[in-house]
Amino acid sequence: MMRKSKASVSSPMGFILGFGIVSMLMDIVYEAALSVQGPLLYSVGATAAVVGLVSGLGEATSLAGRLVSGPAADRSGRYWLFAILGYAATGLAVPAMGFAGSVLGVSFLIVFERFGKSLRTPSRDAMLSHAASRVGRGKGFAFHEALDQVGAVAGPLIAAAILQVTHNAYGPALGVMLVPGLAAIGVLLYLRHRVPHPEVFEEGDGGQPAEDKAAGASKDMTAQPVKLPRLFWMYTGFCGLVLAGVGTFGVMSFHMVSAHIVSASTVAVLYAVAMGVDGVFALVTGSIYDKVGVRVLFALPVVSVIVPFFAFGNSLASVVAGVVLWGASLGIQESTMRAAVADMVPGCKRATSYGMFSVFMGVGSFVGAGVTGALYSYGHAAIIVYALVLEAAACMLLFLALCRAGR
Repeated sequence: MMRKSKASVSSPMGFILGFGIVSMLMDIVYEAALSVQGPLLYSVGATAAVVGLVSGLGEATSLAGRLVSGPAADRSGRYWLFAILGYAATGLAVPAMGFAGSVLGVSFLIVFERFGKSLRTPSRDAMLSHAASRVGRGKGFAFHEALDQVGAVAGPLIAAAILQVTHNAYGPALGVMLVPGLAAIGVLLYLRHRVPHPEVFEEGDGGQPAEDKAAGASKDMTAQPVKLPRLFWMYTGFCGLVLAGVGTFGVMSFHMVSAHIVSASTVAVLYAVAMGVDGVFALVTGSIYDKVGVRVLFALPVVSVIVPFFAFGNSLASVVAGVVLWGASLGIQESTMRAAVADMVPGCKRATSYGMFSVFMGVGSFVGAGVTGALYSYGHAAIIVYALVLEAAACMLLFLALCRAGR
């Protein structure tokens, strides 16, 4: 039976806290890698177009791969297995990345690390959505994201410190990430032992044993055909367009280093700043979402369209402003976007919906990174015009979706 104490990981908030600790530890690992992705590829001879292609392909793999892992998790009910395998893939790929020594080797490991994220995320979000239903979905996802971002700040700072001391030796900077990776897997296994069936959080406490409830829920998952509402599809289209209008940090950090604005270690520090901003905006917009709903997401394309005005500038002040704005847009994406999906789709198809949702996000990320990388050689203005067009289209689609839903 579930324990009621808030201190227990078997309570809804305790479960969210437990997963937050897992994400915090693993964010130390993979955000350290993401923070130096552009400089690392630059150091082995990659061009801006290659950096854009690799970072875009990595994000596309991370997001679009969930189209397979999400439905597979719903059909099998083995959410924990997908989560554990996904976290393990990331924990192994990142320490190896700094020793790869070639564009092909680094690129493969970047994509493989993102593949690990595609395995775990639908199952993780599905399990979190059950617990978050008891505390407010905006609040639940925002709290998880805030903990997540503690690791996202720490990882880049650790990488920056080691790069500074070792004069840009990427092997030690990323190899040390094996330690928090193993710690994350240990906490995850403990959490799985304590809460094997998170779906009982959403079903409530009707006196039925947790094991019986979970068995019934798993049976329903495999019996019901997948049918997602029209509002969900319009919403995912909006999310894809938003991401297509924003380049990845890999392209932005390539600009910072290739234009000799900052050093590789400073890039990692700036990434940590973005992650801190991400956590703050996740908490703020998650709380607003619980009060006003999806309408809060109109802020996302507005913030996103401003990013390239600053991120691809030629001064330190400009790129710092761009990084802060990019972090704000990411905070909205990582908390409120995910919460909205859970409110549109029934629990038995939650992992499937997150997988489908991520296809649009993956395509959007791939297009955004690829196009921004290709436009980089044409100058700052070309990237700005592209972002304006895409974010305006995203605003229109969200407006149409809300009108159709009568919200």
